Amino acid sequence: MRKLIAFNHVTLDGYFVGASGDFSWARAGNEDPEFSAFVAENASGEGQLLFGRVTYELMASYWPTPMADQHHPSVAAGMNRMAKVVFSRTLDKASWNNTKLVKSELVPEVRKMKEEPGPGMVIMGSGSIVAQLALEHVIDEYQMIVDPVALGKGRSMFEGIRETLTLKLAKTRTFKNGKVFLCYEPAA
Repeated sequence: MRKLIAFNHVTLDGYFVGASGDFSWARAGNEDPEFSAFVAENASGEGQLLFGRVTYELMASYWPTPMADQHHPSVAAGMNRMAKVVFSRTLDKASWNNTKLVKSELVPEVRKMKEEPGPGMVIMGSGSIVAQLALEHVIDEYQMIVDPVALGKGRSMFEGIRETLTLKLAKTRTFKNGKVFLCYEPAA
């Protein structure tokens, strides 16, 4: 069975985006060589990226551009190379290369995808997708970069869950820029 990972940056007060959808705070400290190497290593792997419409549109507006290639060449190469799936009922087409548009029900489709052969899958951003799949116990691992910033308000990637989600800590890593990588798995 393919592994499904949810990966997000979160603030100290638990938000993955600001109240207006702002995510620029996550770029602070990215010039740290150790953190940059961590990001580049993640982007160099094989995998399939899963997005909701909002995150997909944000990513598709940046990663296939000359600016992304100039500022983040290894990450841009990985993001553009990897297979991508966008879940949306409103998009008519997905124009970013290697992207499949899925309009069917999220949970059954992801369960089916997990049964298919292939590399692991990663949900990036896409809080509504994370919350829906978390409730159905479909996510195998939650990876978070905790950024040393507080916003005061925003959106949680678990917004809307109706029950307690109990997780156990599997890995941690602290970077010199103050960011902390946390990896959680569902508690048995």
